[in-house]
Amino acid sequence: MTDPYYKVLSSAVSIEFEEKKSRFLGFLYPAQTRETAFSHLNALKHTYPDACHYCWAYLFGDPNQPKTQAFNDDGEPSGTAGKPILHVLTQRGCGDTMAIVVRYFGGIKLGAGGLVRAYSSAVSQAVDLADFTERRPLIQLQLTLPFALESIIRRLIDDYDGCIHELEYSHEVTLRMHLEGNRQQSFNADLQQLSSGSIVVKVLDD
Repeated sequence: MTDPYYKVLSSAVSIEFEEKKSRFLGFLYPAQTRETAFSHLNALKHTYPDACHYCWAYLFGDPNQPKTQAFNDDGEPSGTAGKPILHVLTQRGCGDTMAIVVRYFGGIKLGAGGLVRAYSSAVSQAVDLADFTERRPLIQLQLTLPFALESIIRRLIDDYDGCIHELEYSHEVTLRMHLEGNRQQSFNADLQQLSSGSIVVKVLDD
């Protein structure tokens, strides 16, 4: 049976179009955390400081079973911007993505339906231009290990394209990491071989 996977952006992408004199700029960014997502949002606010709206949505994880998702209309009528943006990400199967649409108001009101279409179109056009790669669903692991093994275990995690997202130091090292689920078995085997079984591994709920 083929391992499940979902598609993620290879790199950021942007588009621009005009609708009834309003200017819409659509942006897609790879993102797996709120911090990364909002760093892109803040950067756009700095780049386009005189825009009227910065509407956004993010979806982390598999779009069919997202770990986290959120959206914001940023002053547009409720349900006309952020939710349509998120809907496009879900329908187009874009995981681990932050979508932002910047709007310059052109003086002509678009109405609720027009806004939904415009914000949806901005994201759809960006998705059409984007390149994607495959990502398999991630699991979260907690490792407890002796200090002497930290550097070698960090190298092993890098070899498996894992991502450490939390570290704690006490009498031992405790680290939390993400790893592609289909690589867990071989990772655990290498981990125990390198450590002679001295590392405690737990699978955590996200």
